[in-house]
Amino acid sequence: MPFRPVQPEKISSAVVHQIEQLILRGILRPSERLPSERELADRMGVSRPSLRDAIGSLQNSGLLTTRAGAGIFVADVLGSAFSPALTKLFRRHKDAVFDYLSFRRDIEGLAAERASKMASDTDLTLINTIFKKMDSVHPNRSPDEDAKLDAQFHMAIIEASHNVIMLHMMRSMFELLREGVFYNRQIMFKQRITRKALLDQHRVINHALQDRNPNAARTAIHDHLDYIEYSLRNQMNADQNEEIALQRLDQETTRLDQ
Repeated sequence: MPFRPVQPEKISSAVVHQIEQLILRGILRPSERLPSERELADRMGVSRPSLRDAIGSLQNSGLLTTRAGAGIFVADVLGSAFSPALTKLFRRHKDAVFDYLSFRRDIEGLAAERASKMASDTDLTLINTIFKKMDSVHPNRSPDEDAKLDAQFHMAIIEASHNVIMLHMMRSMFELLREGVFYNRQIMFKQRITRKALLDQHRVINHALQDRNPNAARTAIHDHLDYIEYSLRNQMNADQNEEIALQRLDQETTRLDQ
């Protein structure tokens, strides 16, 4: 018979399991500081020795880390997705930008479709709240705030898809985007027409999600990322044309001086 005696779970093991679940589901994020030992023990209703045992186990497994004088933090596990050498290679090759956008188009289109079907009402409320913030800050013309909320909006959709593999993979991708590995988001947001177009596209995405329309949500994501690719290609072409024009101007100035 396949049955075995049931063993009572140690308190520290239950603590480990709960914190692991919070990290796996993306509720506790990389580099996020945990509450103090006293507060955490009180919240979880366990003794401090049991908590210390659990924290030690999570540190040994590489999920938590201690910073002297600062406390206990979730380990920066996202950094392992791409090696430093590969990240530098991404920076040097423009083709990586468009491969990245193509990847996002496929994955986020799927995430939006899943979110339309699987998101809870709270998930959709969060997405709508972030969009309202995007709408409210739009007149301020703040590239930093635009970029921050834009990333939050897209990550909220990923989270609402309720696929933990997709969640952590895309968090890693967005971290590289935040660092400007693929392209500088702020350049796009400085253009008034582009900013309005992007806001309108996010509005369409939000409406499709709130209506729980999977096909419309996927299409809206595809249209949005196609527009980003189009805008970036135009910007790169404009930069290249400007560089050539400057070379011509320098050469003409040299001829006039001779």
